[in-house]
Amino acid sequence: MTKVIRFIRANLFLIMVVMGYGGLMVINPQMSLQGIKNSEYYIKEMLMIMPVIFVLTALLDTWIPKETIMKYLGKEAKVKGTFLAFLLGSISAGPIYAAFPFCVMLHQKGASIKNIVIILSSWAVVKIPMLLNEAKFLGMKFMIIRWIFTVISILIFAWITQKIVKDEDLPHREEVAQKGLFINKDTCMGCTVCTKKYPDVFTMDGKKASIKAYNDLDQQLLHKTIETCPVKAIQYNE
Repeated sequence: MTKVIRFIRANLFLIMVVMGYGGLMVINPQMSLQGIKNSEYYIKEMLMIMPVIFVLTALLDTWIPKETIMKYLGKEAKVKGTFLAFLLGSISAGPIYAAFPFCVMLHQKGASIKNIVIILSSWAVVKIPMLLNEAKFLGMKFMIIRWIFTVISILIFAWITQKIVKDEDLPHREEVAQKGLFINKDTCMGCTVCTKKYPDVFTMDGKKASIKAYNDLDQQLLHKTIETCPVKAIQYNE
């Protein structure tokens, strides 16, 4: 019974979606089938895109020092940070959900909440390829005016969000004092990368990674697994 309750809590949103589709199937079967087809399309798209995003995020996390992120996207970056945040979001490729692990990594390395909001917002509504298509179909004047007001709105929302949301409200890496292997459950996003890289030690518990009972650790494989984690949720203290 306890396992059932734990399963329901871990998958509450998914269960609600399935129940919603079930209710819609009774009320309007045609609309329900169309919704299922749309969901199938987006799930396939995510399965193709997200592994690539996780790898790129892990590489950027390894290559770019924390001091660099804090200098150009941190709270003290001011105008240059705002400009760079707009640039990163505008030249990005892929759907908006691809930006989330990237922004988690940036925030954990010192990027301010304001600049995270700017990156996400510009990624969603002011990407350069989208602007080119907008100008083609709706005209240059429309595109420029819409872009100006959108940028102003993003700056306002970013400023308001930074006043309301604090750094501690977002998942962050915890410095742990205990020895051994540790997974930050708040940071873990359930990507399953660690379980594939080192299945003898890591497994999935619901939507989060967890650690199996172990006697010995392959230090080289463990180090590679820790570096592969896109949000750096795995920590090991000897």
